[in-house]
Amino acid sequence: MVLDNIPEGTKSLALIMDDTDSPNGEFVHWVMWNMPVKSKIVQNKAEGIVGKNTQGKNMYYGPCPPNGMHTYHFKVYALNSLLELPASSGKAELLKAIEGHIIELAVLKGRYSRKSEPVGK
Repeated sequence: MVLDNIPEGTKSLALIMDDTDSPNGEFVHWVMWNMPVKSKIVQNKAEGIVGKNTQGKNMYYGPCPPNGMHTYHFKVYALNSLLELPASSGKAELLKAIEGHIIELAVLKGRYSRKSEPVGK
């Protein structure tokens, strides 16, 4: 994946991937910060600190909706600094830590279901 148009002054990137269609409320699949600013990211070689997902694990948890079509939000934050945040942190702590440090935010939404369902449902 090639990253274009990273804002000038970006010192690090942070990422949040969540599913807001989860039947038990929001499910956070992936939280990362202090990702180095590079023009190319090699698949399966993410660098940075991985925080806790909804399961309380420091790992990426791929899409696996228990029901219907779910919308997954990938948010990448360009930050003007590195973060002093322990790996025991999750989404809430990351969002608090990046306040005042966000240069720009990019959002990608993807929809997925385990069964073949019409996109309009």
